[in-house]
Amino acid sequence: MTERGYSGRGATPSRRHFVGGAAAGAMALLAPRAAFAQEGDVVQTRAGRVRGLSENGVQVFRGIPYGAPTGGARRFLAPEPPAPWSGVRDATRYGAIAPQLGASGEQSEDCLVLNVWTPATGGDARRPVMVWVHGGGFAVGSGADPVTEGARLAARNDVVVVSLNHRLNALGYLYFGDLVPAGKAVANPGQLDVAAALLWVRDNIAAFGGDPDTVMVFGHSGGGSKVASLAAMPAAQGLFHRAALQSGFGTYGVAPDEGMRITLALFAALGIARGDIDALRAVPVPRLLTGLQQVTKGNPMLGPGIVADGTVLPHIPFAPDAPPIRPDLPMLVGHTATETTVLFPPPGAFALDWAGLPGALAGKVRDPAPMIDGFRRLRPGASPSDLYFAITTEAGMGRNARIVLEKRGAMGAALAYGYLVDWRSPVDGGRLRSHHGVELPMVFDTVAAAPGIAPRAAEAQALAAIMSRRWATFARTGNPNVAGLPDWPAYAAPARATMIFDSPCSVRDDPLGAEQALVAAHA
Repeated sequence: MTERGYSGRGATPSRRHFVGGAAAGAMALLAPRAAFAQEGDVVQTRAGRVRGLSENGVQVFRGIPYGAPTGGARRFLAPEPPAPWSGVRDATRYGAIAPQLGASGEQSEDCLVLNVWTPATGGDARRPVMVWVHGGGFAVGSGADPVTEGARLAARNDVVVVSLNHRLNALGYLYFGDLVPAGKAVANPGQLDVAAALLWVRDNIAAFGGDPDTVMVFGHSGGGSKVASLAAMPAAQGLFHRAALQSGFGTYGVAPDEGMRITLALFAALGIARGDIDALRAVPVPRLLTGLQQVTKGNPMLGPGIVADGTVLPHIPFAPDAPPIRPDLPMLVGHTATETTVLFPPPGAFALDWAGLPGALAGKVRDPAPMIDGFRRLRPGASPSDLYFAITTEAGMGRNARIVLEKRGAMGAALAYGYLVDWRSPVDGGRLRSHHGVELPMVFDTVAAAPGIAPRAAEAQALAAIMSRRWATFARTGNPNVAGLPDWPAYAAPARATMIFDSPCSVRDDPLGAEQALVAAHA
């Protein structure tokens, strides 16, 4: 549910690939957490003291509350600050994740918790802060994926990394509109949760060695869309200073009437009278999620998502006709070369022949025949499956990334930097190509946590050293250029310079311009 309109709302999803923005399934088994840990520092937050762990020299704090429990009378309302506590709170274990289907571990409506990795607490250091917003669309996921742990990113780049949990699915994005009286519910409470986490960072991160005036927010897949929406949200203004949109762009959202249709269908599925929000608040979480699954027919792409309600979110941030926002905000914006190999590929997608390709693209692009002809001319050695994944990627993620980059490049204020990840994963015999989420172990420098890429581990680690350093440098300065690495020019017409992350990396001018011309004409 990263960007509506790129993979077909009628597709049947694979939950294994959907969880964690599809990255978890593609990465296969996960490695164990740090082997060496001992009692860590005690840090004073505004709500009370917390004690974490020292893991391989990094101070790690897990499960710190940034908001109060969201169940009962607080369900569907804006987050409240956590209640203060006395004594020293244990912050050595991850907190509960937001209620969701298909995930293991503790789930609870008391899920507004965050995690901090820092080279050192206290002192006079003012390190850049990198706040990670997880993927999984708006339905699943958490800030506790080993691939996106922040220890190596923090230690090797002298930054503070924060990840967080927030409300999801019906609990975080159900839209009521005028179905309930004013004040009974808010739009996009999951987004308000993320803004509350940023408020916690502003008020507390200095005690963890971070600089509240140098905060980067970055997210992948649904997380990228959440980050984009923060840029247009009044509640998040002034709380972050750089942003990275990784395969999620905030160019589309759920229309208000569609949001209310989903809500009405949920009332009906649960046998609750239209608009009876008090009864909906009393529904046990398992029944609520089961009812939502009935509404969506098991497809999270058909569930609640971000709605431009006019108040919490005045407008979809980067819709083609949206007004300019945050001219002061430097941005990284990019996608992978074959996103759709793990984003709900239809049966037979990996074994298409030329006769079957037009049918596979039907409903995904407007005019399959000229699109196929054009891509075949551009990529004469490609197989039918290669073209299917290239076309569906560029008709969705590629087009949406370009919309954002064109808008930012034309503003002439804070710079935007475009990228394309073309590094091919060896997972599943290499057939996943440069799949959705392939860059995450490189951005976080967690190659060891993704043993599925072991056949290319040396190359992956070399790329991780580059990408993690560029992301951290961008957090520090608003510019991803690093001494000793090739120059990465800002994105602007007519050159449209784009960093290609591969082995080796390179910069090309408008590398997908011809493909995007075909998308504009035929998608």
